[in-house]
Amino acid sequence: MLKGKTAIVTGGSRGIGKAIACRLASLGANIAVIYAGNTEAAESVCRSCTEAYDVEARAYRCDVSDFAAVKETVAQIKTDFGTVHILVNNAGITRDGLLAMMKEEDYDAVLDTNLKGAFNMIRHCAGLFIRNREGCIINITSVAGIMGNAGQCNYSASKAGLIGMTKSAARELAPKGIRCNAIAPGFIATDMTGNQADNPLLNAIPLGRMGETEDVAEAAAYLATAKYVTGEVLRVDGGIAM
Repeated sequence: MLKGKTAIVTGGSRGIGKAIACRLASLGANIAVIYAGNTEAAESVCRSCTEAYDVEARAYRCDVSDFAAVKETVAQIKTDFGTVHILVNNAGITRDGLLAMMKEEDYDAVLDTNLKGAFNMIRHCAGLFIRNREGCIINITSVAGIMGNAGQCNYSASKAGLIGMTKSAARELAPKGIRCNAIAPGFIATDMTGNQADNPLLNAIPLGRMGETEDVAEAAAYLATAKYVTGEVLRVDGGIAM
């Protein structure tokens, strides 16, 4: 379904990003994995994609919060793959803490990576999408951006901002044939969420369990191929935010 297309997945070396990269590769897309630090993990994802699905996959180290670095990285991806058709903004960090005691640098770091990072990627990919007269942007937000979460004012603000950015970008870019949607995962079992077995919020999930990274990857696969869907925020949360 995506044969001949190229997809960028930020934060693609592990967790949700890894699952999305592999799922899009399974549909025939070539994959550009953007990662922050773990080269071995990123290259392992690329090998998994190439060996299992016979697509091209390459890893690129880049700090998505750095406007100039993103510009350079996107230019290199264009050189390597010819163009880009799909962008998945998945890179994200947490610096949790109570609002009254949160350090300014912790607030700034989360907004810079989670929100500005997505802007930087969209900004530098938009020209390629416009020239192609097609493009698909998928922003990985969170139910924390919909319902908030105590101890995560920075994270929740970044994810709520990403929802607003998604809707604005969808309206602005639709006349160019470019779609922009978001996925709002709930409690998904990843390295970032850690062991949540004793988290009382699990009792608030109607389906009664944490989600898997593959659940989010399936949503990404749908949005990558849903040609008449834009400006949507698709919750993958077991019902916790309904």
